[in-house]
Amino acid sequence: MPTGFNIGPVTIRFYSLLIILGAIVGAWLAAWRAKKQGHDPEIVLDLLPWLLIGGIIGARLWHVFTPSASNQAMGITTENYLRNPIEILKMWNGGLGIPGGVIGGALALLIYAKVKKLSFLQWADFIAPGLLIGQAIGRWGNFINQEVYGMPSNLPWAIKIDLQHRIPGFEHVERYHPLFLYESLLNLIGAGVLLWVDKKFQKKLFRGDLFFGYLIWYSAVRFGLEFLRLDPSPVNGINVNQTSMLVVGLLTAVLLVLRHTVWAEKLAEKERTAALLVEAPEDDVHPEDAVVVAEGGGTLLDIDAEITETDDEIEPSIEIIDEEIEAAFEELDAEELPDFDEEDLPTLDGGHPDDEIIDEEEDQNQG
Repeated sequence: MPTGFNIGPVTIRFYSLLIILGAIVGAWLAAWRAKKQGHDPEIVLDLLPWLLIGGIIGARLWHVFTPSASNQAMGITTENYLRNPIEILKMWNGGLGIPGGVIGGALALLIYAKVKKLSFLQWADFIAPGLLIGQAIGRWGNFINQEVYGMPSNLPWAIKIDLQHRIPGFEHVERYHPLFLYESLLNLIGAGVLLWVDKKFQKKLFRGDLFFGYLIWYSAVRFGLEFLRLDPSPVNGINVNQTSMLVVGLLTAVLLVLRHTVWAEKLAEKERTAALLVEAPEDDVHPEDAVVVAEGGGTLLDIDAEITETDDEIEPSIEIIDEEIEAAFEELDAEELPDFDEEDLPTLDGGHPDDEIIDEEEDQNQG
């Protein structure tokens, strides 16, 4: 099976293309989710190169310090890499560990979030489902390279491994468990579960819950599949991949439970304060005011909704008062008032109006 193609002197590996494709699809999903929740999707495009760099460095270093048993049998050990550092850079010879990639990518995101003053947990949540999809796509590179397969199998979906790619001691075995396929499918299911949880329980989730969910899901998947793996990564006789996944999964599960029990109230207050500061213009709200409002259990949106609701209650009352006043004036207009003769109206000095006219005429005659 071909593993790539050449463009002049440059060799393009299908494995690399699949990793890039997975990263693009994952980034698109993260950007879509960020935009849906009112955040700038362009941040994902700005962040993607740093995540790739951090992820690749971390994945390579994980392989360097935890080489597989078959690599160690061929002399590809940590000591060999440290004696020949140039070999670390030859990633085209294979050797990337997803756990290290996740660590490297998380560190890159943490540094980026600190510099740009973003919430690490918020953006980790945006990225988590897409990360699983990206991993699901990237795993097909293992199929092309005929690696990451499981124990011998006669199942209908077992895959054939060419002789040159078989692990020493299994040269006579032709078909094996497609471990890469199992992980790919389980990662896709995990992405669907995270998206469903986000949609179903969005109001009950804290920032970082989806990322913790990713860690629990992927740790469980890797821990289980390591039982079928024919070529583990032993360190001092311990399967470091399986052991590390067990530790990460259990610790993350404990943290997730604590976040929604012991720390729930404090986290909820912190989330309300953060939401208030994001929703309100900096000139309109002082941080101290934000805390007071947050302690009251509401955000600016909640307060605005209450004001709007109060206005809606007042407006009908005003209309009723206007109608009553208008009706009262109509009743007054309808009543018959007594007619007054102008001759009967008294003047200010108590005299008759005609007396004033007569006096004016006499003055003119005398003049």
